[in-house]
Amino acid sequence: MSSTDLTFPVLLLLALPFLAFGAIAGMGSFLRASVGWVAAAFTAAGLGLSLLLFLSPESVQMQYDWIRLGPYVLTLSLRVDSLAGIMLLLVHAVALLVQVYSIAYMHDDPNRSRYFAFLQLFIFSMLGILLSGSLLLMYIFWELVGLSSYLLIGFWHHKPRAVWAAKKAFILNRIGDAAFLTGILLLLHHTGTTDFTALPSALSVLSPGLLTAIGLCLFGGCVGKSAQFPLSAWLPDAMEGPTPVSALIHAATMVAAGIFLLARISFLLTPTAQVVIACIGTITMLHGAWLALRAWDIKRVLAYSTISQLGLMVVAVGLGSWQTAMFHLLTHAFFKAGLFLSAGSVIHALHPTETQTNFDPQNMRTMGGLRTVMPRTFWCFVICAAALSGLPLLSGFLSKDAIFLAAFASTASLGSVAYVFAALAILAAGLTAYYMTRQVWLIFFGKKRYSAASVHPHESPALMWIPMAILAVGTLFFWYSSNPFEAESGWLFRVLQYAPDVHSVWVPMVSVAVTVSGIGFAWQKATGTRNFLADAGEDESPNWRLLAQQIFNRLRLLAEHSEETQQHIFFLGPLQKIARACAYIENRGIDTLVNRLSRYMVVVAHVLSWADRYLTDGGVRAVSYSVRGAGAVVRQFQNGKIQSYFLVTFVSVLLLLLWVLVI
Repeated sequence: MSSTDLTFPVLLLLALPFLAFGAIAGMGSFLRASVGWVAAAFTAAGLGLSLLLFLSPESVQMQYDWIRLGPYVLTLSLRVDSLAGIMLLLVHAVALLVQVYSIAYMHDDPNRSRYFAFLQLFIFSMLGILLSGSLLLMYIFWELVGLSSYLLIGFWHHKPRAVWAAKKAFILNRIGDAAFLTGILLLLHHTGTTDFTALPSALSVLSPGLLTAIGLCLFGGCVGKSAQFPLSAWLPDAMEGPTPVSALIHAATMVAAGIFLLARISFLLTPTAQVVIACIGTITMLHGAWLALRAWDIKRVLAYSTISQLGLMVVAVGLGSWQTAMFHLLTHAFFKAGLFLSAGSVIHALHPTETQTNFDPQNMRTMGGLRTVMPRTFWCFVICAAALSGLPLLSGFLSKDAIFLAAFASTASLGSVAYVFAALAILAAGLTAYYMTRQVWLIFFGKKRYSAASVHPHESPALMWIPMAILAVGTLFFWYSSNPFEAESGWLFRVLQYAPDVHSVWVPMVSVAVTVSGIGFAWQKATGTRNFLADAGEDESPNWRLLAQQIFNRLRLLAEHSEETQQHIFFLGPLQKIARACAYIENRGIDTLVNRLSRYMVVVAHVLSWADRYLTDGGVRAVSYSVRGAGAVVRQFQNGKIQSYFLVTFVSVLLLLLWVLVI
């Protein structure tokens, strides 16, 4: 089938969710209970069209002139290539399962028609990003994704926290979007185009510094949408929306858009921009994993995990391997959607029968022992958690190891610093295994910690557990590669035309060892005398100040050791120098700076207070007194006497004549 024959399927694919949105929004009250099936039918049709486009050997490129602004011609272009084809299948597959799941999950919600309408708008917006052939058109749909997420996160608008979370997500994303738009406008100004096919040949007119700045501005869009540091705070709060929405956001739509953007613009990322991107991804990866270690909300653990995994994908792009990032995005979509739907199953089962109870069905402190009453949910959750941890025979092992190998291969371009990125990525994999084992134990093992009087857990209906089971089966290795220990032989890298530069046996062995160690440490903690529940009173957010103080106290203790002790501990000497340097910096540097700044700020505060009292307030009072005085003078002539009006008129005419004669 030629590319011209595929024009109609592409346009129909984009139109289907928009038509579904209009139909459900307009006739939702008539559809009633069948509204979910109608939405799922539209998405199933889109899945069929996506499969047709993916299997077609021809790429599709459509371009139409839109607006002419001086020397610039803005075009509307749609593009379907191998990268877009993979993402189209992913979005439709996950969205279809989420909507089938939602039919049961949202069956009691009186606003389910609005819910499914918003889901279709969300899918339409994401498809627009995937099909866009230019950055400008992508930005339009990019903003629609932001609007759709705002509507879905704040779907339960009667909850103040949901409204607040929706606003927070919307505002933080606008910050990243502003940088994204800046990069687009810079490209348009200097190259005259934002079309993906024309940009590679147009970049020669840009200096390396300007190209780096443009690349980082475009990366700002990813920082917002894909919850990278420092704009990642919105993603955990987005858990206030319905759980199926969380699955869709975290698996195949909103957060995936940022990684897809980086894959699209990888050709214009300079080495400097790539290093910055890799550093941001590393910080995000470790920060998300650290926060997941301490979270008690079942959905927030998964949200922090998503932040960490997105950071790993960004690291891969920064190291010049966007193909491995897309591979991990694909595998991550299935096991993360499965985890969220399984978490929703647990929440659905634990909802108290007594409406007045204070029981929180999302708090893992009040779970435990659920594997016996929810066996299907248990196995789906465990399989997806194992895939996320990176255990062999599962998809997460293949995609993570592909990133680790790409990190070691990047030493040719980055030098020895690439080993740091690789080591930290493997460390994050160990942390992932630890916090997922912790979550599995808190939910499904141990004694039940909920009140049997008000909570009666039960297995979810078939419409919920079947999508979970399909996603769990989708995490098995054979869907991606015939070799369970090597991703190179899989179909994805052939489609994306990627050949790994490094082939190693010890890298997978090390990653598996770290993963198994993380699971072992977590299980030892869970079964020990002081298990995870002993820390149940701790706050979720890490106390960075306390951690820094503990590190500093230990360094000072080292600084106070005697010379005799140093002779027996060979490594104490260098550490003592570091400790003394830290103490010197604190006493002579930080303390001095803080004291001088405090004195300066006191003086500045007094000066500003005087200026505010006498200059600002005085100026305002002077203006008000002047206006009041002028009003009093003018009011005297408005006394109802005609003589006064004649006098004012005469004086005005006289002054006008004098002004004319003089000028």
